[in-house]
Amino acid sequence: MIKLLATAMSVFLILISSATFPRNAMAQDTLHDAAQRNSVKDVRQLLSTGNNTEARDQSGSTALLVAARANAIDAARTLIEAGADVNAKDSINDSAYLYSGARGHLDILKMTLAHGADLKSTNRYGGTALIPAAERGHVETVRALIKAGVAVDHINNLGWTALLEAIILGRGGEPHQQIVNILLEAGANPNLADRDGVTPLQHARTHGYHKIEQSLLAAGAQ
Repeated sequence: MIKLLATAMSVFLILISSATFPRNAMAQDTLHDAAQRNSVKDVRQLLSTGNNTEARDQSGSTALLVAARANAIDAARTLIEAGADVNAKDSINDSAYLYSGARGHLDILKMTLAHGADLKSTNRYGGTALIPAAERGHVETVRALIKAGVAVDHINNLGWTALLEAIILGRGGEPHQQIVNILLEAGANPNLADRDGVTPLQHARTHGYHKIEQSLLAAGAQ
């Protein structure tokens, strides 16, 4: 009897191991997963079966925000064309617009700007998309945001503008030099100090950023 049961169990295990099972249903059927993989085909299929573009995952992210994080351009375009909200925020106040701006994901950023991005929306630090873009040296992203009309002198919760962040948290190299010039040409106030009263010029001198110092002086910095 025991031998018979053992034989039956062996046959059962063999059948299980040789069976072909579908992918994990959650991975297969989640719009967020399809967006992460930049699978336009799967995104379209899921949307056609009634999946909501504004459904949230555990972090409060929409599929579009997931696509923005992955820089999944095609999936992002498909979702936006389907009406996904480019301003929908997750639990830490990121949106597809804010995240793509901060990370320099220029193609997705331009899509969000063309589909109702809220230029006044702010991240968890109280900053517009322009401030982290300036900090991280995303030159073309800074140009795009300024062209779209983002305020150049917005002050975040740290008391910093895009100009201050480009100097304080930047590296002083060519990208940040360009960004300082772009901001100044767009009308950024070269004398707008931080909470401690330290001006952009003083920060540039402290860091030894001589070319930025020259740009600030040419713009009337004191």
